[in-house]
Amino acid sequence: MVGYLYILECADGTYYTGSTKNLEVRLNQHQSGVGANYTKTRMPIRLVFQQYFMNIADAFLYEKKIQKWSQAKKRALIENQWELLPELSECKNDTNFRNKE
Repeated sequence: MVGYLYILECADGTYYTGSTKNLEVRLNQHQSGVGANYTKTRMPIRLVFQQYFMNIADAFLYEKKIQKWSQAKKRALIENQWELLPELSECKNDTNFRNKE
């Protein structure tokens, strides 16, 4: 069954990432305040990104990955700035990975 990955921008500037089998129905749920607790307290919301998948399981997989991304990385995806994604994925604090001698 097909699916969609979507990102909503909330009134407070934050992003909500979700996946669904029916994007139109899900957006109507969000707009009416029954979509998710996160979005209903941050109305109004607007759709800023959508991606079609041949399988809802793939959309859900990518939803879970993107939910862990920073605001900046999500914004780069939304703005189609693919070249920024690797840089925004780098760990800025590499002290956690150094061996302590």
